Amino acid sequence: MTQTLPTVDRLPGIWPAMLTPLRADGAIDHERFVRHGLALLASGCGGLTPFGTTGEGPSFSVAERIAAVDALVAGGIPAERLLVSTSACALTDLIALTEHATRIGAWGTMLMPPFFFKGMSDAGVVSVYEQVIAAARAVHAGLDAPQPLRLMLYHIPQVAGIGLTHGVIRELLARHADIVVGVKDSQCQLAHSLSLLEAFAPQLMVHVGNEPDLPELGRRGSTGAVSGLANFIPRTVHRLVSQPDAPGTPGDLAHVQALLGALGGYALVPAFKGILALRDNDLGWLPVRAPLQALTPDDLPGLQATLAAAGHPQRPD
Repeated sequence: MTQTLPTVDRLPGIWPAMLTPLRADGAIDHERFVRHGLALLASGCGGLTPFGTTGEGPSFSVAERIAAVDALVAGGIPAERLLVSTSACALTDLIALTEHATRIGAWGTMLMPPFFFKGMSDAGVVSVYEQVIAAARAVHAGLDAPQPLRLMLYHIPQVAGIGLTHGVIRELLARHADIVVGVKDSQCQLAHSLSLLEAFAPQLMVHVGNEPDLPELGRRGSTGAVSGLANFIPRTVHRLVSQPDAPGTPGDLAHVQALLGALGGYALVPAFKGILALRDNDLGWLPVRAPLQALTPDDLPGLQATLAAAGHPQRPD
């Protein structure tokens, strides 16, 4: 029997893991950031996720991230349509970012375990989440008419070097079922995502970061995703999860698989920014924060040829 996710507090629709545009001096380009966010919402996205992995989140300071999120809200993006990634190494940074997102009324926060020290015990990981949640609860208690307090766990061990065990998830659910609403599984292994479903649905919503897995999750009740590809093909990504058995789904899936396969020779964040630079004819999208290395204007013809070979330009989203 196919098991479905809970009917309450599902992530509604596609929430692009926003790329973070930078100015020539390396600072975050707030104007371009807001413009990108508004365009994504206008395309039908349920909300936005700033400062995840695709957004180079851990490469920016707490002050930079808070200022940029404030710029999104000041620029007309409702706070309740933001799922703010608050991942960082230092506990005090995690708390500051999560408190800020709570204070402005964000839909929720998304948090991976602190990732500098490896081999941490489940008890150590749970302790970090406990302290962040306690701080968020304290801020939330002092707000007038607040948004529900929501935390999405973030599992991406191949990048972070540390993941979330079933034991950690089970313990956090036992203690904070009113707050821990989901897990974003970006391990990019369908079997692992299905194991999370088997272990925790319907109490916990499970969303995958690997877009080719979206149809299977959609069949099992997933209603949305936090997606890097949604920066430029949000409608395609949404159809994969919302219409998993529609006649056009095999074509959409083939497009996504071909695109990801074609980009296999690139670092994904610089490549994604290159795609936006080509789409918008805007070289201002190219800069990335070190240690990532940006594509140069001379790299763009090769990227364009790679995309053409994958059929991407012929499929406007």
